[in-house]
Amino acid sequence: MTPITEEEVETQKRNFRYVQIDAVGVSISNVASPFLPVFLTRLGASNFQVGLLSSMPGATGLLLALFVGRFLQTRRNIVPWYSLSRLLVILCFALTGILTLLISREYVILSTLAIWAFATLPQTALAVAFSVVMNAVAGPEGRYALLSRRWAIFGLTSVIGTFIVTRLIDLMDFPLNYAVMFLILSLGGFLSYYFSSRIAVQDQPPAPLAKSESLRDTLKNYAALLRKNPAFVSFASKRFVYFSAVALSLPIMPLYLVREVQATDSDIGMVSMAMNLVMLAGYYLWPRVSNRHGGRVVLLATTFGMILHPALTASTTHVELIILFAGIAGFFQGGLDLVFFDELMKTVPVEYSATFVSLAQSIQYLSMILAPLLGTWLAGFVGLSGALWVSAVIRLLGFLLFLKKDVR
Repeated sequence: MTPITEEEVETQKRNFRYVQIDAVGVSISNVASPFLPVFLTRLGASNFQVGLLSSMPGATGLLLALFVGRFLQTRRNIVPWYSLSRLLVILCFALTGILTLLISREYVILSTLAIWAFATLPQTALAVAFSVVMNAVAGPEGRYALLSRRWAIFGLTSVIGTFIVTRLIDLMDFPLNYAVMFLILSLGGFLSYYFSSRIAVQDQPPAPLAKSESLRDTLKNYAALLRKNPAFVSFASKRFVYFSAVALSLPIMPLYLVREVQATDSDIGMVSMAMNLVMLAGYYLWPRVSNRHGGRVVLLATTFGMILHPALTASTTHVELIILFAGIAGFFQGGLDLVFFDELMKTVPVEYSATFVSLAQSIQYLSMILAPLLGTWLAGFVGLSGALWVSAVIRLLGFLLFLKKDVR
């Protein structure tokens, strides 16, 4: 193994620092994320329209992820694409706020959906680029350390930001309060862009797959690569089942909180704060569990633990209990975020990282399209609490699939 030079050590330290500061900027802006479906619900959006907010990124991603992956595979350095994609997504919060102030209220629902339909384009590039850049910065041995620290900073900043927002949002009338919130929080995007664009990773020569001249040749190459990597196929398929269950509950949770629980904006902020605050403990503890007992223990423990969240939430309309259950879910979510990324990257050939990550994202996007719409459709028959129970049952199925080890 070639010894690491002093310059490379300094570059890695600087990259780690930039990744963490980038997390601060992203988390400031992402404080607005859980309020976006609530915003639409309070405007009078239908179940289907709220479901679209979760499904649209999946639709665009499914159509474009492979092409985006192929494009990024031809880039010697994808850091500029990562930072630009992140900025464009975050600026969509600012645009949502601006149009809310400028146009008539009856058009705000459609304009918001249109903005976030556009956002799915940079979101698709970001989903692929993030995994590749983080893997390049951390390396196989440093993924848990880098991401646990990044997401801990993300969670802490989110807790502080949500606390401030929930104290201020009731001081103005709706929808002015939401418009101002979206505008102010979007400023975090510039902090993210400034530091993420300065991450320095080694240029990579384009992989052979990127030289295919036709779509048919590209698909043949993909098929050949998948046959050589059964562990990737197995893990990505199991993750698809589990992620479908999670995605099914995404539009249901805010609908349940607003319509069944009659939660206030402050209550919803407390739910988000509880999850993010306890998630910090998860980011601290789960890497230590992985180091001592291995990633598989973390995978099974967290996928089992996350079964509880939709089931427990559906069993009550007491907001205090829902806040408690969100905190419990946050602990397991912290480990799930880390282990899903780490286990996936273990199955990805380094020279084809963008290609395989785009394939994994395409599979995930399929669940993002179908599951939220299925959830809102089911809610019309079994109620919002019934749809949450369906999510819990499918999560249990995903856990049972993970019990079988992948062959590497």
